Amino acid sequence: MLKLHEKSRDTAALMAEMGRRARAAARPLAVASAERKHAALIAMAQAILRREQNILDANAIDIRNGGESGLSAALMDRLKLDPARIRAMADGISEIAGLRDPVGDVIAAWDRPNGLHIERVRTPLGVVGVIYESRPNVTADAGALCLKAGNPVILRGGSDSLNSSAAIHACLVEGLKAAKLPEDAIQLVPTADRAAVGEMLKGLSGNIDVIIPRGGKNLVERVQNEARVPVFAHLEGICHLYIDRSADLEMAVKIAVNAKMRRTGVCGAAETLLVDRAVASTHLVPTLEALRTAGCEIHADAEVLKVFAYAKPASDADWVSEYLDAIIAVKLVDGVAGAIEHIEAFSSHHTEAIIAEDANAVERFFNEIDSAILLHNASTQFADGGEFGMGAEIGIATGKMHARGPVGVEQLTSFKYRVRGTGQVRP
Repeated sequence: MLKLHEKSRDTAALMAEMGRRARAAARPLAVASAERKHAALIAMAQAILRREQNILDANAIDIRNGGESGLSAALMDRLKLDPARIRAMADGISEIAGLRDPVGDVIAAWDRPNGLHIERVRTPLGVVGVIYESRPNVTADAGALCLKAGNPVILRGGSDSLNSSAAIHACLVEGLKAAKLPEDAIQLVPTADRAAVGEMLKGLSGNIDVIIPRGGKNLVERVQNEARVPVFAHLEGICHLYIDRSADLEMAVKIAVNAKMRRTGVCGAAETLLVDRAVASTHLVPTLEALRTAGCEIHADAEVLKVFAYAKPASDADWVSEYLDAIIAVKLVDGVAGAIEHIEAFSSHHTEAIIAEDANAVERFFNEIDSAILLHNASTQFADGGEFGMGAEIGIATGKMHARGPVGVEQLTSFKYRVRGTGQVRP
């Protein structure tokens, strides 16, 4: 096992060795039984609960370092662990353990006129590289999801969460050992050297099959621009909440506050609120008052400013801003058509929600907006693999190839064809 802060070799050599070890673990992991993977995951969850204090102690070091280095409040919130979040990590792993093992699932099967029987079957993707910032819980989520899908994973957490991630990773390794699975199936990059990211983006001499970044815009842009292997990612989470003229007011207020303020630093937090001009006199002010009472700063267009004096004037930049903070941009629009027009102009195609009782408005919203996740009468903060019943997620993908939306166990598989014959030859 590579030890944290190992300095005896340069970063390129370190990463090359990690790549080789991950590739060596790929075949035994791909054929590991569902029962063995389940046992490993349960042991991991138990280890996290058992080592709670170790994880909290490691996190306290990261929190202190983050404060000294001037991390923003949003990043500090992502970094911080407490007993409830640690239990949630363990519960997430247990939930992943309980999911159906996707490896070997027959997705489709058919017979040809010549008697050939063809099956499309799920297989592991291969070695996954996950690059993330601040959130140490990603260590647990990514490690568990990749294991369930039969993929070795190389985890490169941010320097601000290195101690927390190392403590969590130790629990994952304990689970692998307990189930007699390769310890190198889940590896954590043991250095804060940013050159490690560059080596991963090069693919570690063909030993990484896919990269998943989870972090801020700068990280994702770098990964998308430099990666020599496929990438599952979203660049920004500019999520919209639209309140239609048919919306129930009490529901609209409750959802708006939750969508923005439950956790402002997550990618599913609403960043823009659109309100149907037809209900500006009834729905707008109560919603904004509730947001303001909850501590949200409001940036509004000229029409909204006329009726809500506590707002600040919105600039063009507000419509394309992922605040990740207690700030929301607000605009009046002409019904669902106006909302669709605004969203298609400014959305990052992550998550959008409509609050409405008019089934036609909802159907049009769902049909005409091309984002990875669309919600009706529900908070945008449900844009999460755990809330989708996936146990957890590595991230949200907004591309249109293979994985889209929450990247869970099934999205971490590919497929192959099995063709069975009885001696057929092609004429």
